[in-house]
Amino acid sequence: MAEVVSFRKDPSKAGEGALVLRQFSDGILRLTFNNPPAHALSIAVMETLMGELQNAAKDTAVRVVVIASTGNVFSAGHDLKELTAHRADPDDGVAFFEETFALAADLMLEIIRLPKPVIAEIEGLATAAGCQLVASCDLAICTDNATFCTPGVNIGLFCSTPMVAVTRAAHRKQAMEMLLTGETIDASTAKDFGLVNRIVPRQYLTQVVTKYASVIASKSPLTLKIGKEAFYRQLDMPVEEAYSYAAQVMVDNMLTADAEEGIGAFLAKRMPEWTGE
Repeated sequence: MAEVVSFRKDPSKAGEGALVLRQFSDGILRLTFNNPPAHALSIAVMETLMGELQNAAKDTAVRVVVIASTGNVFSAGHDLKELTAHRADPDDGVAFFEETFALAADLMLEIIRLPKPVIAEIEGLATAAGCQLVASCDLAICTDNATFCTPGVNIGLFCSTPMVAVTRAAHRKQAMEMLLTGETIDASTAKDFGLVNRIVPRQYLTQVVTKYASVIASKSPLTLKIGKEAFYRQLDMPVEEAYSYAAQVMVDNMLTADAEEGIGAFLAKRMPEWTGE
C-alpha cells in the first residue's frame, strides 16, 4: 500500500487529497503525482516533490527515486489557473510569478544534485514544465503513446525555464524546434531528440522502470553519488579541464572501501558487499 504524503503550505488544506503517493520497496522510492487530470506543477505540488527529494537525499535506505503519475498525463506543467489568479494581486502577480519559477528551478536543481539517480516514468503527455521535469531526470522511460512539447510560444509565454533542461538533454537544433514551434512530438521523436532513454508498451512501463531501478539500486550507493555528481560537473567544462577533474575523481573513488571491495570481488569472482564507504 502506498504511503500518502503532502507538504502543503496550508495544513488546513491537507484533507483535500494527497498530492503525491509514496511507495518504498527494495531501495526504490516511487513518487507518483496524484492531482489529476493534468498533474499541474502548482506551488503545493512542487513543494511536495521537493520535500520528498530532500528527505530521500538523507535516507540511506533510498537508492533510486522514480517519478511517475496516475492517469494518462505525466504533467501538463505549471498551473496556469493558479498563475492567472495572481494577476489580481496588488503587484500584478510579480511576487507570485517569481516564487513559482524560482521554485521550479530549485526543484530541477534538487533532482540534479540529489546523490541518488532519478528516473522519470512517463505515461501520456509531458508538456512545458512537465517536459522540463523529464529532461531534468537522470533517466527517462516512456510508453509508446507518450508525447512531449514546450508549447509556451503558442500562448505568448516562451518556455524559457523548461528550455534550460531541454537544451541540456536534447540536441540543440531539435530543442529549438520544440521551443520555436510549440508542436507536440511523439515518443519515437523524443528518443531521437535525446529526451528519453527507452520506449516500452504501456502494460510493461512500470515493470521495465522497476527493473532499471533495481539494477541501479544494486550498485554501491557511494559510487553512484560520486559518479552522478561528477557527470553533471564535467558537462560544462572544457575537455582538458573535464579530463583533469575526472581523473582526480577516479583517484578519490579508488581510495574508497567500496571500490576496493568491488575490484576485489570482481577478481575473486564473487558478489560485492557494499558498505557505502
